[in-house]
Amino acid sequence: MNKKRVLSGIRATGRLHLGNYFGAIKGMLTLQDDPEFETLYMVADLHTLTTPYQVEELRQNRREIIIDYLAAGLDPEKSILFQQSANPHHAEFAFYLSSVVTIAKMQHLPTFKDKVKQYPQYVTMALLNYPVLMAADILIYKASDVPVGIDQEPHLEVAREIARRMNQDYGTDFPEPQIFKTIGEYVSSLTGEGKMSKSVEGSYINLTDDLETIRKKIAKIPTDSGKGIIDKGVYISRSAMPNNGVVAIAPSNGVKNLMEFIELFKGKERRKELDNQYQDVGLRYSEVKNELAEAIYQELQPIQEKRQELENNPQKVDSIISVGNEKATVLASEVVKEVREKMGLL
Repeated sequence: MNKKRVLSGIRATGRLHLGNYFGAIKGMLTLQDDPEFETLYMVADLHTLTTPYQVEELRQNRREIIIDYLAAGLDPEKSILFQQSANPHHAEFAFYLSSVVTIAKMQHLPTFKDKVKQYPQYVTMALLNYPVLMAADILIYKASDVPVGIDQEPHLEVAREIARRMNQDYGTDFPEPQIFKTIGEYVSSLTGEGKMSKSVEGSYINLTDDLETIRKKIAKIPTDSGKGIIDKGVYISRSAMPNNGVVAIAPSNGVKNLMEFIELFKGKERRKELDNQYQDVGLRYSEVKNELAEAIYQELQPIQEKRQELENNPQKVDSIISVGNEKATVLASEVVKEVREKMGLL
């Protein structure tokens, strides 16, 4: 294999949002256009089963995400685009890999603990095995680079540990996958807390949102008085006191997130201008938010136009999915056969 392989995927829990776009798809596009890499991008529909979901929504989302991929610029002539569950080898391979990782290791992962808190009534074996299935997704194609958000780093470390153990115990030659970082590897929530997530209502902007919807969502980002100081990246609002003194108000995560969005869509210089204004004459957030909404829509408009073309040509989408599923299955079958032989199953 002359080229290094890349594997990444997004769960089928809803249409893609800005967090997916900057945290994963931007990296996918960069690697797709690099001749040194062979790229495979999937819809992680098996991973969707690890948390509560609606059956009909899953059926629809599996297809919608492929359309989002294509609309954002992923090219089936350059990348293999496929649905995870259409390749039966992923689940089979995850079982083989689970034999070299302990339950204790899985239980201590911070991502598992977070999901247990979020879904205390749905702590299943599928949820516990999520990182093992992710390792299977990557190693079954012997991928070396994975463009995902920084929050997935603990799972990549599990994949590296599994690769080392399989190589040590069975003489396989799996590479230890590394994260491929993008400029927006962690996109903050619109609520001011945590990252942008489809599972948190009001935290995200979909790639399909129109300008008015984007304006309404941006308008809800929590802010402060508009004037204050910035101390080590923390925005601290001030208000005048009767004796001409000032009182510091609690730091605002919302303002910090707003400025991070400004940097993503308008650049570092524009953020610097607004930061200076915040510490001098103050900001009018209605103007800043409207500027941001316009910039986001300008970025998304070409994607939305391409998406409309694809929705009007369902046969083309069906063909892309079918061809991608077949290509991925052929590649995976070769590695599964190799591992079955080395583990004594053939």
